[in-house]
Amino acid sequence: MLHLRLITPSEKTDDVIRLIEKTVGTTHLVVLPGTARNPVGDVVLCDVAREAGDELLTGLQELGLDRTGSIAVENIDLSLSRRADKAEAEAPGEGADAVLWEHLTDATHEESTLSVTYLMFITLATMIAACGVVLDNAVLIVGAMAVGPEFGPLAGICTAIVQRAPRLAVRSLIALLVGFAVAMAVTAGFSLFMDAVGLFTKEQLEADRPNTGFIYAPDWFSFVVAVLAGAAGTLSLTSAKSGALVGVAISVTTVPAAANAAVALSYGDMKQTWGSTEQLLLNLLGIVLAGTLTLLTQKWLWAKQRGRVSAG
Repeated sequence: MLHLRLITPSEKTDDVIRLIEKTVGTTHLVVLPGTARNPVGDVVLCDVAREAGDELLTGLQELGLDRTGSIAVENIDLSLSRRADKAEAEAPGEGADAVLWEHLTDATHEESTLSVTYLMFITLATMIAACGVVLDNAVLIVGAMAVGPEFGPLAGICTAIVQRAPRLAVRSLIALLVGFAVAMAVTAGFSLFMDAVGLFTKEQLEADRPNTGFIYAPDWFSFVVAVLAGAAGTLSLTSAKSGALVGVAISVTTVPAAANAAVALSYGDMKQTWGSTEQLLLNLLGIVLAGTLTLLTQKWLWAKQRGRVSAG
């Protein structure tokens, strides 16, 4: 269930109430006339089944409530109510399959913003991965994958394509490109420093690396895993399954490939540099392709579900 807190101008309150009452899957409607002060208006509270949430939010936006008032949405972790159970049973489809497009767009907008924190995370992840590739340490590679924040901009690109949001696409692309460029440049300098103090050597990088050699040797399996991870990551975002997203983060070779390319470049090893870059681009392409197709499929399936309910 979702909880909505609405601030509505008094002249629109009746329209908002009618919309809520005719939306299948809503309950616990509360109207507090004249209680809002900024902006001035009425406060309307209600609960709605997740599978009916997108329809209701779309209707509220068509009424202009996002411009003249306020729409706030919260997840309800526990609701002990027969009315809530009845509302969820009446709503079409399953809550786990529903996509709140406004929530997805807002979440990916935040995650795909080029910020100091984002740059620090992706840079630190790449530096950790650099240690992993030189030491041939799989644990460090997995740790770097988990720390890397690059799935946010990738999800932003997928969402922007499906929702036709060019600003989100540009923002996400900038965060992705600038983030990796800064991280790789800093990691190359870090590699030179580590070499100067005797902790990194070219021999370690070019030695047989059974645990991390795959990072600069891309193949079709790399692309297949990226596609599967992209689909799983997108589903985890739309269904709010954060645990699944962590699993996705440690299954694709993006940050480790960027790290290997940076270290190899600092030593002038162009073979590993190009191989790692190819691995990085292949994974990014696979994730974006799978994420976009997953969102398009979800959008089509949900539209079909709504169509059957309307026809019935």
